[in-house]
Amino acid sequence: MVKYKYKTILRALLFIPMLFTAGILTAQETEKDNKLITDSKEAKDAFIKSDGLMSNLFNNAYAYVIFPNVGKGAIGIGGAAGNGIVYQGGNAIGRASMKQVSVGFQWGGQAYREVIFFENKETLDRFKQDKIEFSAQASAVAATKGASGNVKYADGVMIFTQEKGGLMYEASVGGQKFKYTAF
Repeated sequence: MVKYKYKTILRALLFIPMLFTAGILTAQETEKDNKLITDSKEAKDAFIKSDGLMSNLFNNAYAYVIFPNVGKGAIGIGGAAGNGIVYQGGNAIGRASMKQVSVGFQWGGQAYREVIFFENKETLDRFKQDKIEFSAQASAVAATKGASGNVKYADGVMIFTQEKGGLMYEASVGGQKFKYTAF
């Protein structure tokens, strides 16, 4: 009986720190998500500032994902990565990550923003199921004044990028892969 009490007390003493650790990790994730939401709102404002017509896309798209900080670097073989927030009806519904690999003549580093608009529920559902990948055939439009005026959805998506800084020389082929996590 005494042996049982000691085991119970020992288990409780080991379990309590695990609860605190889980709470700390959850708080850190929430803090990261809040920072990412703030950054994505600033990126949205920057897209609209560069091309006022984009406000119509943000208002009329079924959903969209904004990657406010994508880092890209290459020496022959390149890679890029970024995290973003997925919005539907103006509300944040989840987090997304993007990874890109490219091969070809390329050198340098670059930081940019990316927004992907989804035309309908089916396309957003494919994205949520991690079934959307962009290959070399997918083209992103540089967000500049008036650029969004003539762009149309291709396979249910429309992609815009906006350079933030850096210098990149590139003639490469690559693709982007996404992962979605609901809030």
